[in-house]
Amino acid sequence: MSDIVKILIVLALMVFLIRKKLEVGYVLLIASVVLFLEYLMVPKAIVNTAYAAIISKETFALMIALTFIRMVEKILRERDVLKEMMASVKGILRKKKFVIVSMPLLIGMLPSIGGAYFSCPMVEESAEGLNLSKEDMAFTNYWFRHPWEMVLPLYPGILLASIITQIGLRQFIFLNITCSLSMLVIGFIFGMKGIRGSFDKKQTGDIKAKRAIMSFLPIALLLFIVIVFKVKLHIAMVITVFSLFVVYRYGIREIYEVIKYGFKPDVIILIVGVMLFKETLQNSGAVTNLSAFFTSQGIPLMPLLVLLPFITGFLTGFTLAFVGSAFPLLLHLHGVDQYAFSFAFLSGYAGVLLSPVHVCFVVTREYFKADVLRLYKMVLPAVLILFIISLAQYVILR
Repeated sequence: MSDIVKILIVLALMVFLIRKKLEVGYVLLIASVVLFLEYLMVPKAIVNTAYAAIISKETFALMIALTFIRMVEKILRERDVLKEMMASVKGILRKKKFVIVSMPLLIGMLPSIGGAYFSCPMVEESAEGLNLSKEDMAFTNYWFRHPWEMVLPLYPGILLASIITQIGLRQFIFLNITCSLSMLVIGFIFGMKGIRGSFDKKQTGDIKAKRAIMSFLPIALLLFIVIVFKVKLHIAMVITVFSLFVVYRYGIREIYEVIKYGFKPDVIILIVGVMLFKETLQNSGAVTNLSAFFTSQGIPLMPLLVLLPFITGFLTGFTLAFVGSAFPLLLHLHGVDQYAFSFAFLSGYAGVLLSPVHVCFVVTREYFKADVLRLYKMVLPAVLILFIISLAQYVILR
């Protein structure tokens, strides 16, 4: 059985199980087991794969980040900080469209695994009374946090791409910036339908500078720790949570309830499922075999620039995965230049945005309880337009 057939079977099974409303974490665990069987992995390889998935630094960071993000969310809700933030944003920006997208854009500046969960309640709060569907809110939260990853040096994907290709970081950012800006325009076209007008003073109240500043202090603290001191997000989240305990004078009982809320079993299963599936794809040889197959068939450069990074990005949902696995292969192909690598990066990123195992997609869908197919009906054409723009840029620049 070819690798393509094996992967298609796994993807079809995942889509079927998700449509049956099975939790995504369990779906990924089942998909991993199917891969074990398809690739006839021996018990030792299975144990090593599971062990690597569970004890990896990435898994630990993701688990801490997501659980403490939930804690911050609970604290901000209990102390009405989210409402204060939204009132401040409404009063300052006024335009309803700008208010809704402001939080995903702001939180999206953090190179966080699963950080989309942090902005979910903020989008929900700002969309109150606007009759947006669950899918509309999920799309807005998901889409508007991702323009940064193509151009922001805080994200490791573009840094790794620059290192592998020996293309200057500034040049790589310059090449990608058109598509980054295009994402904003596309997001407004697909996610802001029917939203017009501004919030009036009756809805926002009198916005005092002190109140606005104080409401944003928790996020400002988080951004400051991560960006200025370059502290890892999961560590910064721990610092932020315990700082908020002190600032808001939480008692022992309240602290216990917040911690209990953070460590939700479904979140842990979700993280283990994502990481196990990712490790299984890599250790089974699925991703490597697919890449080797395409290169060995003498396929022209253009399809390879699309397929190699796209497939890896789609299967793993991680930018680092497609950069780390596809770019070294592309590096040795004839005719590859800086424009080709920028196009390959955007092709891989399109795969990441469409990936059913992309952590941001998973946690956003879970939070809003959005229907997967309805959400994909918004994401798919948006990604397609983004891809066409990147393709046009590649053809024109070359």
